[in-house]
Amino acid sequence: MRAAADAADAGRAVADAHRREWAFVLAATVRVARDLDLAEECVQEAYAAALSAWERDGIPRSPAAWLTTAARRRAVDAIRRERTFRSKLPLLVEPESTVDELALDGPDEQAVDEQAVDPEDVVPDERLRLIFTCCHPALAQEAQLALTLRLVCGLRTADVAKALLVPEPTMAARITRAKRKIAAARIPWRLPRAAELPNRLTAVLGVIHLLFTAGHTAPSGPELMRTDLTDRSLHLARTLRDLMPDEPEVRGLLALLLVTDARRATRTSSEGRLLRLAEQDRSLWDRTALTEARELIVAGLRGGRAGRYLVQAAIASLYAEAPTYAATDWPQIVALYDRLLSLWPSPVVALNRTVPLSMAQGAAVALVQVEALEQDGRLSGYQYLPAVKAELLRRLGRMDEAGVAYRQALELTGNEAERAYLIGRLAERETWSERWSE
Repeated sequence: MRAAADAADAGRAVADAHRREWAFVLAATVRVARDLDLAEECVQEAYAAALSAWERDGIPRSPAAWLTTAARRRAVDAIRRERTFRSKLPLLVEPESTVDELALDGPDEQAVDEQAVDPEDVVPDERLRLIFTCCHPALAQEAQLALTLRLVCGLRTADVAKALLVPEPTMAARITRAKRKIAAARIPWRLPRAAELPNRLTAVLGVIHLLFTAGHTAPSGPELMRTDLTDRSLHLARTLRDLMPDEPEVRGLLALLLVTDARRATRTSSEGRLLRLAEQDRSLWDRTALTEARELIVAGLRGGRAGRYLVQAAIASLYAEAPTYAATDWPQIVALYDRLLSLWPSPVVALNRTVPLSMAQGAAVALVQVEALEQDGRLSGYQYLPAVKAELLRRLGRMDEAGVAYRQALELTGNEAERAYLIGRLAERETWSERWSE
């Protein structure tokens, strides 16, 4: 019998389970509820119930299993109540098929859908199944990404908005509309057949990439990284590669995540200070991950025309293969960015291109490109635009303008490690000014 836990310990355990297990619990509950709103409501109730239950009975050995069982039981009860209501009011409710009785202890806890294949036969991972399910072609791709990141991956609406470069109210409305469309169109919550998976692959790749990005540099919070998100996205990418091994872009995505995550241990100092790429100790990078990424890139390039993830992985690999930051093959990276822009004409890609461009052709050339992006307006509110601009202005000796740009970036940045870095750059401004005035 488990010992009772105090309120603080129970609260911390519930918070940790929410952070780590929300996606898994929701994925398992949707299979029973067959309705996203109902599943989300049941999962929220399960987490709320855990606070008092874990304080009274002790924290379970497997919080995810406890929460999943509690949420599924609530879903089953809700379905039974709805079925009873409909059976008692036959004249007021339009006839429709009822949900079969659900057994809580059996391995197959979802209602039978004659059109669906057994999910275990197609996608072995619970969370990846739900991502494929949410990426329904009836929804616009922006809605697919938003809905999946918020509900399946458990990101806050504000963080999803930052990831997709839209205001938070716009993102909240987008998620609400997507859920309403699902309900109004009666889109079935079932895993697509194997033949349907390729049509959803672009959105699924986008979800996993954005999930990794949100973990690699957390949009908000005290830590630079959220390793629970990066680890989860790497697991999803590996599972997807096992599921679709012949897809070059699946290889490309996994390679991109591996080569980026290989620097994990060197991105901050022992005091937690953010370290730029030029400051990182390359001897500590994960060489096993870099080797695996390189093999995936080569295999992907042999498989045909490279897509955006494969090109991004090749760019990241070039950065990693250089013996030092200064010895990086900047012209080749700029050329790869030009290729990436032809595949994915994103303003974020155009901004990222200005960094190697400044090293290959000078800060003044890159600054013209950054200012054009500033005038374009699509990156309004994106903190890395003024941050890049500030660095270029600093290199050009335009210290007052650099200070203004650093402050703009600081106002837009929610991650405390990045904020500390920007504050440090501002504090160094007087030293730079003195150096340039000599």
